[in-house]
Amino acid sequence: MSVIKKIDKENLPLHIAITMDGNGRWAKEKGKFRIFGHQSGVKAVKDTVEGAAEVGIKFLTLYAFSTENWNRPEKEVNALMSLLVSTINKETKTLMDNDIKLQSIGNIEKLPSKCREELEQAIEETKNNSRMTLILALSYSSRWEIMNAIKQIVKNEISENEITEELFSQYLTTKGVPNPELLIRTSGELRISNFLLWQIAYSELYFTDKHWPEFRREDLFESILDYQKRERRFGKTTEQIKQ
Repeated sequence: MSVIKKIDKENLPLHIAITMDGNGRWAKEKGKFRIFGHQSGVKAVKDTVEGAAEVGIKFLTLYAFSTENWNRPEKEVNALMSLLVSTINKETKTLMDNDIKLQSIGNIEKLPSKCREELEQAIEETKNNSRMTLILALSYSSRWEIMNAIKQIVKNEISENEITEELFSQYLTTKGVPNPELLIRTSGELRISNFLLWQIAYSELYFTDKHWPEFRREDLFESILDYQKRERRFGKTTEQIKQ
């Protein structure tokens, strides 16, 4: 039996987030430049996105570029930005064909103008699609996001008594998006790396040793199967959940 047929379609995570890690190390192991790993990672993105839509996931967030990644060598950053522009340009038609909406979170203003223009155009073109929402985390970090939310709350002179978890969530870049039930990280690293810290308070974590360029939809399906074996208690006891 294929992996996807084992999945209980009535118990799918509404939102999956993925830290796509290991491109550079994968390339280095093959004696290639790091950018070769990033280019190969695009195939993993395409297959994973299509697999998520196929199984019925409604929201998929990919950690594509962190605020800390700006500190990488300039040559690598420039190559990544060029790759991002060309990929968005090529794949917008695929998103339209598959009824997938594109969104982004992060400090998008820091992106090069050409990259930002391509991103905004693709977001506008796909805004009415409804099968699945693909969210790219670009120039993103949770600390930046949380600090930005606090600044906006202060700027709007919201009183202490008005501040609730629900209100605070409205000032995050993920406003209107459900919190991820499942967070996947590739390459064997056991870290969160400043990704969706507020939103993953009760997410299930799944780590795989595979580097991102090796990740495929079957690996996504395996992570969903693992998720479906877990009991999600949200601080309650097993007995309370069963009741």
